[in-house]
Amino acid sequence: MSTVYLNGRFIPLEQATVSVLDRGFNFADGVYEIIPVFLGKLFRLPEHLKRLDNSLSGISLSLDYDGRKWRSVLDELLNLNRVSGDSTVYIQVTRGAAERNHFYQSGYTPTVFAMCKPLSGLDVSMGISAILHEDIRWEYCNIKSVALLPNVLLKQYARDKDGSHEAILSRDGYVTEGASSNVFIVLDNTVRTPPKSNRLLPGITRDLVVELIGKSGGPCLEVPVAEKELLQADEIWITSSTLGIAPVVRLDGRPVGDGKPGPVWRDTNDRYQAFKTNN
Repeated sequence: MSTVYLNGRFIPLEQATVSVLDRGFNFADGVYEIIPVFLGKLFRLPEHLKRLDNSLSGISLSLDYDGRKWRSVLDELLNLNRVSGDSTVYIQVTRGAAERNHFYQSGYTPTVFAMCKPLSGLDVSMGISAILHEDIRWEYCNIKSVALLPNVLLKQYARDKDGSHEAILSRDGYVTEGASSNVFIVLDNTVRTPPKSNRLLPGITRDLVVELIGKSGGPCLEVPVAEKELLQADEIWITSSTLGIAPVVRLDGRPVGDGKPGPVWRDTNDRYQAFKTNN
């Protein structure tokens, strides 16, 4: 998919360039959003755009794009790239180019970039493995910042340690989230997930899972999850827009439950897949 959107223009990817003085390059002074596309349709677009607006507000970056304009831009981007199947749209907004200085001021022209690519789905039907690691990131994880170096290092550590797909993070003895996902556990027949706070990203798929479980009549508690509860859990899941709902069947090399995807995950995943197809 070779056409991208950059600062008001649709251009070939190889022609897309930004200044070396862009504050996103020098300071990671920017935010991003990833929107899944299923069967050619943008999934939960209003929710994703609301989160993008919240991230922009979180770094005091003003952008003159409303929902209608984003819809027009993204629809055209998908059309130019002839997207009809499953894909992802990536949006990145930085404060723009300016003389390198830690201080910033109003009046900069933001850099606005968007691209799409096929969704390379990971087969999670047999479950994945994860590790538990201290959360070494900053305290504003609710902002979807492009400053992802800690997340990159954590995921790479998980892979290098034992081939795991994800690092589940904890701070002060309580689970926050994964390096690139939200976390759910099943304990005593109840689904639990850490409540929203500045220590975790308000995941769109996370919120949808909470919603789907609520509609099914099953209990889903948004409550603090202690490390010991994670280690005792019958089931562990991670969720993200690109991954969906993935069961974790091994944690730090030890089986979770019976070491297989659990019945609560299967039921919830069935509901999620049905929702994707019909929305």
